[in-house]
Parts: sequence; structure tokens; C-alpha cells
Amino acid sequence: MGKNNIIFIVLDSLRQDHVSFYNKGKPAFPGIEPCKTPNIDKLAEKSLVFTNVYPNGLPTIPVRTEWMTGQYTLPYKPWEPLYPYPKEITIADILAKEGYKNALITDTYHFFKPDMNFHRSFHSFIWIRGQEYDAYASNKPLKKKVEDYVNEKYTEVWKRRVEQFLANTEDFTKEEDYFPAQVFTTAVKWLQKNIHEDKPFLLWIDCFDPHEPWDPPPRFDTYTDSAYHGPRLILPMGGYASEWASNEEIKYIRGLYAGEVSFVDYWVGYFLDAVEDLNLLDNTIIVLTADHGHPLADHGKFLKGTDRLYNELVKVPFIIRTPECEHRIIDSLIQFPDVLPTLLDLLGLSNNTKSMHGKSFSDIVKGEEREHRKAVIIGYHEGIDRCIRDKEWSLILRPEGEIDELYNLKKDPKEKNNVIDEYKEEAKRLASYFGKYFFRERKALIKGVQEKYEISFTSV
Repeated sequence: MGKNNIIFIVLDSLRQDHVSFYNKGKPAFPGIEPCKTPNIDKLAEKSLVFTNVYPNGLPTIPVRTEWMTGQYTLPYKPWEPLYPYPKEITIADILAKEGYKNALITDTYHFFKPDMNFHRSFHSFIWIRGQEYDAYASNKPLKKKVEDYVNEKYTEVWKRRVEQFLANTEDFTKEEDYFPAQVFTTAVKWLQKNIHEDKPFLLWIDCFDPHEPWDPPPRFDTYTDSAYHGPRLILPMGGYASEWASNEEIKYIRGLYAGEVSFVDYWVGYFLDAVEDLNLLDNTIIVLTADHGHPLADHGKFLKGTDRLYNELVKVPFIIRTPECEHRIIDSLIQFPDVLPTLLDLLGLSNNTKSMHGKSFSDIVKGEEREHRKAVIIGYHEGIDRCIRDKEWSLILRPEGEIDELYNLKKDPKEKNNVIDEYKEEAKRLASYFGKYFFRERKALIKGVQEKYEISFTSV
């Protein structure tokens, strides 16, 4: 394909079932209108749409380490800065040496905390401040009352978190002030100023939305019940939702998330229209994905967590558009460390991938192969729980004293019926794909409801 440009778009915490191309008009939750994402859908209809691309190590920073380095973070690396070059070598390090101009535009504030070093080898890096708990505003909010955004169950810690976000954003008066708008308008301006040089580019756009807090502007806040008159719970607490939120409040929070997704989609569309207007589609590879999804009390809890390794957290959209590709839907099993070697392969730079854990799936992109991995493994470096899955089954290995879980993803995509006792051979098969070093503080046992039975963790 030669030296095409790369535009890599990250949408943080975007569930696959909230992209309408994937959910095919089905609501994620009863009583809430299916989330609409017409602009992501438009990209998907002209691209390769992957249904089984998974993170390896969670959450935010480990995932980005995998994308940028092509290396596994589970079980090797927790949430921490990039190691100094050349101990860790990134996509920007590689492409800079290959003559690319690199730009990073982001409001993902974890990137620009001191010493994180993810901006290394980007010729331009633009930080958009104020997301979530970013220590941006030092004052308390002057115009908004925290009491309007929490209920009587919120702890002081969570009230302070809401307070920080309100202080960061209380001067927003129009849609263009909100973070997705800032990120994508900045990206368009960068393109307009930089595409005239005779040099390929990498543009990494890392949009922190639809990560919580969920505070979509009124035009997109259409998924909540107009009859709801409680507090605007833009930031749910962790733990079991039933302990701090009513059913009405849970439904309302889910509606806010859907509104945030639709709002982000609008600005993705704004950006992609600009890419087309700038005549970049014939020489640019576009990737759109998310680091993970977000539990919305599907299994009782909001927010990410080491014990929430279900579809709502691990199933993400993954879309690639290349100048040569024809639209296909692809169910090959892929993990995030595979992404960088694939992109380099597509650029004709596969000689840079020899030391990477990830395996290129460029043959899948080109339509020459259909299968890539037998199984994937997902978890948190700091956690004990692990999820191993293939296209049909998902095995969740729990800490000692807890029951393991097995779900048939085709028959039970909501993962409500644990069938580990009925299908113990499937559990044994999945567990056998990965050796003991992937697991922490766990004996070689599968723990069913009715019995325990031994397995081998040796690879097959």
C-alpha cells in the first residue's frame, strides 16, 4: 500500500452495543431508545468492521501502551509511564524515523500527567484540559451546585469528584465548548495546516468521551425520560448500583451515557467530513476504536473494575478503512497488541515488527485469511480475575473462594446464564490456552457451582 497516512481515532469507554451499526437497531436496555451513531455508521459502511477485537490489559493506559508498542501489558505491565526509549518503542518512534510527521491531539488527561511520556516522538502534541478529575480549575464551581448532580447516598469523595468536573466545565455555554468538539475541531485545524507538505503523517486523536462524567448538551440529551425530576447524576458511583441508586436513577444514567455517545458521534462526523473535503481518503488509513466499554449496571455495577469482564466492558467497536478496502464484517479474534504490527505491515514497514508480541492481521484486512487467534485473554494487571474467550464462549476465572463463570456468547450475549457446570470441557479447553504466568494467586482449578475439577494450564 505504500506510505499512506494514518488517522487513529480513539473514543474512550465506547460500548460496541451503543454503535447502531453493530446493534442493528436493538436497544441496549429495555425502555431506552437504541443509541444512534449515524456518522460512525457511515464510516463502517465503507470500511472493514471487526466484531471480535479485544483489549489485553485494562484499562486506559495499559491499552494505549498496547496500541502504541504492539506489546502485551498483561501480565507484564501495570498502569505506568512508557519506559525510556529504546526500552519501549512506540508507533511514533518508528514512524518518525521513517519520515512521518506525527501529531497527538487529546483531552485524555492521563496522557499529560508528569512523566507519562506518551507524547514522545510526536512532532506536535496538543493537550485539551479539564476532563473528568483533571486538576484544571482550582476553585469550587461558582455557578453550579453539586447538590443538583448527586443524591443523598453520594460519599464526600464522589461529591468532590463531581465538584472538580463542574468547576472545569461551568463556563461551557455552547456545544463547541464541550470536549469532543474541542478535540475534533483542533484535529481538523491541524490537518488543514499540515497536509500540504510532501510527507506522510500519523494523526492520533484520543477523545476521552464518552467516558464519564456524562453531561451531553441538550440537543443530544434525548435518551432520558422527560418525566424524571431527580438530580442530574452525571457521574455514577462504583459498587452495586442498587445500594445507592433507584431503578429510575439507573435508567436515567443509562440515558445520559447514550446521549454522550450520540454527541461524540456528531463530532466524529464533523471530522470525517473534513477528511473527505481535504481529499485524504485515497491515501489514508483510518482506524476508529475504543479502549474498552463501560458497565452500566448490566451485572449490578457501574464503572470499570477488575471483576466486570463482561461484554459491556470488553466488547468495543473496531473499524478500519483503507484506500483499497471493500466493506466487510469480520469476526476474526484479534487483540490490541496486534494493531500496530498490522498498521506497519499495511504501510510496507513490517521489518519494524520483529520484536513485537502482537501478530499482524494484514492478511485478514486484505481478504487472504479469515482466522487469526484461537482465543484471547483479558484482565487487569492488578486484578486476579481473567476472561478467556473465543467466538462462542467466554470463561471468567475468579479468585479463590468464588465461582468461575462460563457463558455461551451466541445464545446468551447478555451473559446472564452461567453454564460452567454443564460445559466443563469447554471451560477446561479455554483455560488451557494460556499458561500460569497469565494468572495471579490462582491454583490450577476451575471452580463450578456444583463441584470443582482440576485442569492443566499448559498451552495447547
